[in-house]
Amino acid sequence: MKRVDDLDVAGRTVLLRADFNVPLSGGTITDDRRIRASLPTLAQLTARGARMVVCAHLGRPKGDDFAARAAGGPSLRPVAGRLAELLGHAVAFAGDVAGEQAAATTAGLPAAGVALLENVRFEPAETSKDDAERAGLATRLAALADAYVGDGFGAMHRKHASVYDVPGLLPHAAGQLVLSEISVLRQLTTDPPRPYAVVLGGAKPSDKLAVIGNLLGLADRLIIGGGMAYTFLAAQGHQVGDSMLEADQIAAVSAMLAEAARAGVEVVLPVDHLVADRFASDAQPELVPGVDIPAGRRALDIGPATQELFARKLADAKTVFWNGPPGVFEFPAFAGGTRAVARAISAVPGLTVVGGGDSAAAVRLLGFPDDAFTHISTGGGASLEYLEGRTLPGLTALEAP
Repeated sequence: MKRVDDLDVAGRTVLLRADFNVPLSGGTITDDRRIRASLPTLAQLTARGARMVVCAHLGRPKGDDFAARAAGGPSLRPVAGRLAELLGHAVAFAGDVAGEQAAATTAGLPAAGVALLENVRFEPAETSKDDAERAGLATRLAALADAYVGDGFGAMHRKHASVYDVPGLLPHAAGQLVLSEISVLRQLTTDPPRPYAVVLGGAKPSDKLAVIGNLLGLADRLIIGGGMAYTFLAAQGHQVGDSMLEADQIAAVSAMLAEAARAGVEVVLPVDHLVADRFASDAQPELVPGVDIPAGRRALDIGPATQELFARKLADAKTVFWNGPPGVFEFPAFAGGTRAVARAISAVPGLTVVGGGDSAAAVRLLGFPDDAFTHISTGGGASLEYLEGRTLPGLTALEAP
């Protein structure tokens, strides 16, 4: 895979596919980490005299055409403002993706100038499953630039026009963020230091069974919390009350538990729970001191005994991958389990990787600094698919000559 250093960019226009899919509240960016993650590649390219045209997506716009999606938003305009603040100079903003405004904005860029195109998902062709539709948008995007750099790791698992199709039309390379993400993920899949503990949470086991299956040949210990844990407990014959349950996955989970036992992989599940009678931030937490949860109660967090158990199982680890919180961390009364897991992982002296998504959001909401962990991924879905052993379309495109 070519690196940015391999491209001749002086005096040329480079189309950078970044990942600016940041959270917004009332039009205000609440976490700018993904914008900051793009700065090293942007700085390197502009220092070498490139004019930069940045392409990115934000959210999942709804509508049948550009006009409908643009009317509903979300727009990348707030991102342009924050990017300008971080760079310390103006960032031109084009009100379309690959139309007249994009062409005019690009043509007006000075040497080392930076422009941001409007949300690429305002163009329905970006996410189309029709190759010809995507190719049409890719051709228009490619016409804006002389070279392409893929640096939006969070979108690398998508076969989208700006991720998969444009690289085939221009000289291309991977940006620093993509290369650093791949480097870390390879450490997790190629002879990682042991013991190797994988901490998985989130809502559904169906979302992560493929990851678990692939990791059974790599990990020494699987620590499972969150909503998905209750399907695992049900598969062991426990009562889970009104907790989240994928009943149609019990057979698959049972088979996975049997395979883990055959492979000698330890599976660690909750032994107590914080429950409530409803899913709400003001629900009153109740401690269930055992494994079984009574009817009429749903688990929203792991209990103190489970916090201690998980911490013990992480204490001797040399490698940790964490994806998915063990509780509803957004509700203060049910954030203790996630805080305890984050604290235990941050104390591990070896390689600690937070796999993006809700886990990355949780550590920031709970006040953990980025350097409390070796690496916080910018791409939750992309990280998981990589660990499943799946081919990521965006990486495939960048690896092509």
